Amino acid sequence: MATLYLVLLTLHNLNRWVILLTGLWALVQTIPGLTSGRPFTPADRRPVAAFMGSLHLQVVLGLLLFAFMGMQNIPVFAGAPRPSFQWEHLGLGVLAAVFATLGSIQSRKAATDPLKFRAAALWTGLSMIVILAGIPWWRPLLRFFNQ
Repeated sequence: MATLYLVLLTLHNLNRWVILLTGLWALVQTIPGLTSGRPFTPADRRPVAAFMGSLHLQVVLGLLLFAFMGMQNIPVFAGAPRPSFQWEHLGLGVLAAVFATLGSIQSRKAATDPLKFRAAALWTGLSMIVILAGIPWWRPLLRFFNQ
């Protein structure tokens, strides 16, 4: 069981970097489109969808970790700056996924290209802010199968 925990923790940690990179990619792709007047193409939508998908994977990995740690009586976020951080981390992760989903849906369904860029940039930006607030920065930035 300890091996499963380390695998989940490593995947959750590595996916964090995928999320940050795809979020940055989505912002770099959509923010210039706010004022350029160019059409919203599949190339503009791709990073928004990748960001949303990687966040959904992160939530699933996080919930599996949370459940596994509870079953094994492993302390969640031992050494956290405050005891409530585990709930903040969980809530902010779900909220970030909701924001990314809204950005993806609204950028796909908006009536005009400027509205598509606006929705993608706004919701991706809000999601990135929530993500940065929820990351446990005191922990190792990269984990490879170690606690």
